[in-house]
Amino acid sequence: MSLLHLAAVGRAVPLPDGSTLRILTGVDLDVPAGEHIAVVGRSGSGKSTLLNIIGLLDSPTTGTYLLDGEPVERLGQRRRSRLRGATFGFVFQQFNLLPGRTATENVASPLLYASGRQFWNRTRIAQEMLERVGLGHRLDTMPEKLSGGEQQRVALARSLVRAPRVLLADEPTGALDVDTGSAVMDVLEELVRENGTTLVTITHDLSVAARADRQFRLDHGVLSEVAAETVPSLTASRGGGGA
Repeated sequence: MSLLHLAAVGRAVPLPDGSTLRILTGVDLDVPAGEHIAVVGRSGSGKSTLLNIIGLLDSPTTGTYLLDGEPVERLGQRRRSRLRGATFGFVFQQFNLLPGRTATENVASPLLYASGRQFWNRTRIAQEMLERVGLGHRLDTMPEKLSGGEQQRVALARSLVRAPRVLLADEPTGALDVDTGSAVMDVLEELVRENGTTLVTITHDLSVAARADRQFRLDHGVLSEVAAETVPSLTASRGGGGA
């Protein structure tokens, strides 16, 4: 059984003029635990919408989404929120670090909602995670004093501090230069392999997509799997943002 199973999933939103904008159409996707997949597409293709549906931040308007065999559409808001917090970690192009908080405090922030050992030992757990991403010397540093690569490593440590089953990465290297982005991906892949974490990466960067076990193209809301050797033909140009 797949950890993530989407069958004929669609997402549409009504427009003020009474028409409907279809963002996703008939998406079928099966992702087993521990796999790394990448989704590539132009801006506006629906990539971020797909990621939000997978991460329980949005809901499909048609189709079925099973999370570890459980139909997502049957979940109440409280159950959905708890399941999202226990299952998913998120990494974004914009690092979204808390200003005025040290690297340790930023990484420890998700543990404020944990219980037992994780809550009471949150500072030590956060420091250990920062050491694993190579920032043991930056524990008490404020975000504005960190380089872009260091900020993304802090964001990565924060996303993994609760050992999520699934990590959703939306343009994780989009704000970084090529060498820094590659180094961040090295750290990311090492950590998810160690933890057996499922990794779903949304990216414009074809070199990032090529690192995944499987690659997909999202074009006008339609998802299709592509052979690894054809990934460079997915997009004619790189752009910012996403749907």
